[in-house]
Amino acid sequence: MPRTPRLVLAALVAAVVTTAGCTLPVFAPEDSDGSGPTVAGSKAPAAVPGTLAQWAPCPEVPQKLVGRAAQGMTYDCASVAVPRDWNAPRSGQTYDVAMVRIRSANQRDRIGSLLINPGGPGASGIDTAVYLSFGQALGGLPTEVTDRFDIVGFDPRGIGRSSPVTCIGARDQDATFAASPDPRSDADFQEVVALNKKVAEGCGRKYGDQLGTFSTEQAARDMDALRAAVGDAKMTYLGFSYGTLLGATYAQLFPDKVRALVLDGAVNPRQDFVAGSEAQAKGFERAFTNFTTWCKATPGKCPIAPDAREAVTDALAKAEASPVRGSDGRDATSGWIFVAVISSLYTESGWQQLAEAVDDLQAGDADGIFDLADQYADRRPDGSYSNLFDANLTVNCADTADAPSVERIRQLQGEWRAKYPLFGAALAMGMLPCVYWPGNRDPYPVGAATGAPPIVVVGTTGDPATPYENTAELARMLGTGRVLTWEGEGHTAYPSTKCIVEAVDRYLIDLTVPKEGLRCPAK
Repeated sequence: MPRTPRLVLAALVAAVVTTAGCTLPVFAPEDSDGSGPTVAGSKAPAAVPGTLAQWAPCPEVPQKLVGRAAQGMTYDCASVAVPRDWNAPRSGQTYDVAMVRIRSANQRDRIGSLLINPGGPGASGIDTAVYLSFGQALGGLPTEVTDRFDIVGFDPRGIGRSSPVTCIGARDQDATFAASPDPRSDADFQEVVALNKKVAEGCGRKYGDQLGTFSTEQAARDMDALRAAVGDAKMTYLGFSYGTLLGATYAQLFPDKVRALVLDGAVNPRQDFVAGSEAQAKGFERAFTNFTTWCKATPGKCPIAPDAREAVTDALAKAEASPVRGSDGRDATSGWIFVAVISSLYTESGWQQLAEAVDDLQAGDADGIFDLADQYADRRPDGSYSNLFDANLTVNCADTADAPSVERIRQLQGEWRAKYPLFGAALAMGMLPCVYWPGNRDPYPVGAATGAPPIVVVGTTGDPATPYENTAELARMLGTGRVLTWEGEGHTAYPSTKCIVEAVDRYLIDLTVPKEGLRCPAK
C-alpha cells in the first residue's frame, strides 16, 4: 500500500507483541542472506571504526523504495565494520553497519550530518531517510534542515542491510500474528506459549550466544563509530520511538560527543519489562478511546458509528468462532483483527481506514483488515516477511533481564484485561517471547547524560505506543532533557505542525532550545 513519508514516520509503531520499545511497518529492506550488508550501489569496503566512510553512489536505493530519487538529492552508500562485541573489540569478529547519505544540491553552510533512526527495534533507518528526503510537502524533512545537513540513515546491527538477524520462518510469523490476543482456556494459552518457545529455540539454535551482541548498548556504541565515519566531531541525531532509547543510551555513553539530539516518542528506560508493557496497554486503550470518540462525532467518516468499541469487540468475538476468509486464503482470526487495530492507531488518518475495514468485515470482506495488519507486520504480498520482527525480538530480549514467568504472565493477563479491556491481555501475552529467549542478556544503562548539552525530548499527548508520560521521565533521567509537547494524535510528532517543525529546526540548526513548557496545538 503506498504511504507518504509522514505516514511511514507516524507508523513508527511499538512492538506490542514483544516489548516496551517500538517497531515500524516499513517497506521491505534489501534482500540478504544474512552474511552481511547489501547496500545497493556501494562497492567500497567497510570502514573500520575511527576512519572515514568510503561512499559510493547508490541511486538504486530510492529507485527500489519509491520508484525515483527526490528532486535535487544525491544518494551515496557506505558501511562501517564494527566489533561484534564492543567488550572484546579485538576478537576479529565484526558486523557491517550500512548507511545512506542524502545530500541536497542546494546545501549551503553545511553544519554536518544528521543521523536518523526510526525505531523498532527492527526498522530501517536507510529506508526512513529516503522517505524523508522527499521534502515537507510529502511529510519529509524541511528544506531548512536538508540545506544545512547531510541526511544519514543507518540500519543498526542485525537490522535490514546490517548483518540482519533472520530466524523466524514465514509460517511461524503467520501463526504468531493469527494467534488469539487473549486466549482464555488453559489449552489455548499453552498453545501460544508453545509457539513462543518454538520461535525462541529456533533463534537460539541458529545464533546461540551471538544473540546477546544485538543489544541496544552495542548498537549505541556503533553510532559513535558512524559519527567518526561521517567526519563529525560531535553527534547530531534524530531518533523516533525506540530510536529515543538508542539516543539516550548514546548520550549516557558519550556525553562529550553530543551536539544535538532530538528524541521523539520517548521510551522510558527506567521502567522494567512489566511496567513498560502495562504502560503501552494504557496508551493503546487511551488512543482507541480517542478513536471511538472521533467515530461518534463524525459518523459520516465512520461507518461503524456510533459505538465503534462495540463493533470492534464484536468482530473479535465472532472471529474466535467463525473467522472470515480473505481473498488470499487466510482466515481473519481475532489475532489478525487485533493487529489491524494496532496498526490503525499510529496515525489519526488510520482511524477511518480501520472503521471501513471493520465495516467491510461485517459484510464478509476481510481484505481491509489484512491491508492494515500486513502494513504493521511488514508482510509482503507473496507471504514472506522482512526481518523486522526477527530483529525486534532479538534486540528487545537481549536488552531484557527481568522477563516474568509464564505463571506471572497468565496472572497479569486477567488483571490487565480488567483494567484495559481491549489491549491489556494482549500486552501481557506479548511478554512471553523473552521468557524463553536464549543467549546472554545485556541491559542498557539507565542514568544521567552528565556533561551533555540540552537534549530535546518530544512527546505527543495521544501517542499510543510511547505514552506521553514517558516524555518527562526520559528528560528527567537524562538530566539535560527539555520537553516539547504536541497536543496531537498518533505516534511521534516531527515533522508535523508548524509549531513543532519550527522548534525542532531551530534546535538542530542554531542549538536554540525550545522554551520550557512549550506545547504545540494539534493543528
